[in-house]
Amino acid sequence: MNKISRQRDIIDRRGLVAKLTEMADWSGITSDNRGDVLALFKQALASGNKEIRQRFEHHAVRGAKVIKLQSFLIDQLIRVLYDLTVEHVYPVANPTTGEQISIVATGGYGRGELAPYSDIDLMFLLAYKRTPRTEQVIEYMLYMLWDLGLTVGHATRSISEAIRLSRDDLTIRTSLLEARWLWGDETLFREFKKRYNADISAANGADFVDAKLAERDARHDRLGDTRYVLEPNVKEGKGGLRDLQTLYWIAKYLYRVESVAELVEQDVLTKRDARRFAKAENFLWTVRCHLHNIAGRPEERLAFNVQGDLAGRMAYADRPAARGVERFMKHYYLIARDVGDLTRILCAVLEDDQKKRRFRLPRFSFRKYDIDGFRLDGSRLTITGDDDFKNNPVKLLELFAAAQRNDLDIHPRALRRVSQSLRLIDGELRDSAVANRVFMDILTSKKDPETALKRLNEAGVFGRFVPDFGRVVAQMQYDMYHVYTVDEHTIRAIGYLSRIERGLLKDDHPVASSVIGEVQSRNVLYMAVLLHDIAKGRGGDHCELGADVAARLCPRFGMNEWESETVAWLVRHHLAMSNTAFKREIEDPKTISDFVATVQSPERLRLLLILTVVDIRAVGPSVWNGWKAALLRELYYRAQETMAGGAPDKRRAERIEHAKADLAHALKSWSDEDIAEQLSMGYADYWLGYDHYAHERHAEMIK
Repeated sequence: MNKISRQRDIIDRRGLVAKLTEMADWSGITSDNRGDVLALFKQALASGNKEIRQRFEHHAVRGAKVIKLQSFLIDQLIRVLYDLTVEHVYPVANPTTGEQISIVATGGYGRGELAPYSDIDLMFLLAYKRTPRTEQVIEYMLYMLWDLGLTVGHATRSISEAIRLSRDDLTIRTSLLEARWLWGDETLFREFKKRYNADISAANGADFVDAKLAERDARHDRLGDTRYVLEPNVKEGKGGLRDLQTLYWIAKYLYRVESVAELVEQDVLTKRDARRFAKAENFLWTVRCHLHNIAGRPEERLAFNVQGDLAGRMAYADRPAARGVERFMKHYYLIARDVGDLTRILCAVLEDDQKKRRFRLPRFSFRKYDIDGFRLDGSRLTITGDDDFKNNPVKLLELFAAAQRNDLDIHPRALRRVSQSLRLIDGELRDSAVANRVFMDILTSKKDPETALKRLNEAGVFGRFVPDFGRVVAQMQYDMYHVYTVDEHTIRAIGYLSRIERGLLKDDHPVASSVIGEVQSRNVLYMAVLLHDIAKGRGGDHCELGADVAARLCPRFGMNEWESETVAWLVRHHLAMSNTAFKREIEDPKTISDFVATVQSPERLRLLLILTVVDIRAVGPSVWNGWKAALLRELYYRAQETMAGGAPDKRRAERIEHAKADLAHALKSWSDEDIAEQLSMGYADYWLGYDHYAHERHAEMIK
C-alpha cells in the first residue's frame, strides 16, 4: 500500500487498543459492556472518515488516494477488532491448527480500494472445517462490523473449499485474484496463495480472458452500449471503473503482476499507456468518491441533478463558451474513451504475445491475406507494417473505408498504431483531395456508415481530420431532452438516415422513405446531417454559426457551389420544420405560407423533412412518437400542396381519397362490402393523420 501521511490523524490504533485493553483489564469484555466497546469503534470510524473527507474536499488528496485512506482505516479497525475478539472475548491459551483464522480482504477491498460507502469483502480462511470457537470469533466480528454501519460481504472457507469454488465460479476466482492478507494467521494465507497461483498456472488463461470480456460485454448491453449517455454509471458503465478493473484482472491473471507499473516492465503497456491508465483511474475514483459523499450512501450513477454540484467540487469553472458542468462532463466522456483505447491496446498486446507463445485465445485466427492494401488477419483487417501510416497518411482513413467496404472488423493492433499516428493528420492531409474523397465515401456509403464513423471517432481520427467535429466530441447537451453527446447524436442520426435510405424504416417513416429517392444529391443530405449541430458549444445561435462552418467545409469535401449553399441552408434552418410543426397551428394558412416562404423549393422541403426526422430520432430512444410523426407529415403535405398550387380544400380531399385507395388496394383479399364498410368508418383527420401502414394495421385489428 502507498505511504500514508499522518496516519494517527486518521486512526490512532495504539490509543484505541489502550482504551480497549483498559476496559478489558477492568471488567473484561462481555455482553454487558459491548455497547461501550462498540462506541469506541464508532468514534474511531467516524473520526477517521471525517479526516479523510476533509483531506479530500480541501483538495489535499484526490480520489486514487482517498480509496487507499479508506482501506487503511478499515484495515486498522478490523485488526484491532480481531485481536480484541481472540484475546479478550474468546481467548484460548494455545489454539489448535483447526482454530487458526486468516482474515483475507478480497475484491476491491483486496486491492486496497474503498470508496466512502463501498462494501467490504472479507474471507475468513480456515485450515480445515469450522470449529465452535472459529464460528464464535467470526460471528462476533461480523456483528460488530454490521453494528458499525458497514456493509460486509463475507465467506468462511477452508483453503480447499476456496480453490474448488474458484474453479467453478468466475466471480469467486476474480475476487480471490485480488486476495490480500489482512490479519490473523499469515502462514495459512501464504499456503492459500501458493495453491491458488498453482491452480491459475494450470488453468487455461484464454478461457478466463474470454469469460471476462463476455462478462464486460453483457454488462455494457445491460446498461446501454455507449459511453455517451446523459447519466453514466461511473462504476459499471462503458468506460467506467469496472472496465479498467477488467483490464487489470486480465493482465494480472496472465502476467502475474501486482501493479500497472509491472505491465510497463513486461512491455505490455508503454509508459504513456500507464500514465493514461493512472489518469483515468484517478479521475473516475474522484468522481465516485464525490458521488458517495453527496448521496451519503453507495451511489454509482452520475445523475443529472448532481452533475453541477460535482463540477463545482472538482473546480470546473464556467467559461464564455461553456458552463463548468459541460466542461466536467466532456472531460468525463473523454476519460471514458481513453478507457476504451486502453482496452484495445491490451487486446492487441495479448494477441501478439500469444502468437509468440503459441498460446491460443478464443476466436483468433492467424491466416493472412492482402485486401485493399491491408492485411486480413483472421477475420479482421490490419496493417501490413508499422510504417504504413507514416509512408502514406491517407491510409489512416483508407483503413476504415476498407473495413466498411468488406464488412470487416479492425484488428486492435492496427487501432493502436492509428492512435500512435494521429499527429500525421495535419493541414496537408486535410486539404488532400484523395483523403477527402475517402472520407466522403465513408460518410455516404450504403454499407453502414454509422459503424464506420463510430470507429473513426473512437480512434480519434474523425476529430483530427475534421477539427470542427473534434470540438463537439464528448460535448454534452446539458438538458433532459438530449440523451447523447453531440458527436454520438450526430453519428446516430447518420445511422438513421442510412437505414431510411435502405428502406429499413418504411413502417416508421413512410414519407421520408418514399421521398429520399427523389433528392438530387445524397452528398448534400449526408453532409447536412453531419454538420447540423457542428457549432454547438460555441456560444450564440448554433444554427447560424453552423451554417458558416458548413459554407467553409463543404468545398473542401469536393462539393460544388449549389451543394455547399444547400447544406449551409439546411444547417441554418434545420429546426424550422420541427418548430413550425410542434409550436404553431398547422391549420392556419399563415403558418403554411410562412413555412413555404422559408423553404422555397420542393427539393429543400424533401431534404428538410428527412433531416428533421433523423435529428429527432437520434435525440433518444423515447423522443419520437406518433404525434410528432403526424404533425411533420401533415406539414410536409400542406407545404408541398401550397408549392404545387391549387385550392387547399380540393388538395385535402384528394389526399383523403388517395389514402382510401391505398387502403383498399392493401385489403384486396377482403370482400367489396367489407372494404366499403372499413372506408366509411374514418373521419377526415384520421385519413390524413396516419400513414397507410397504420391504416392497414387498424383495419386488421377491427376485423
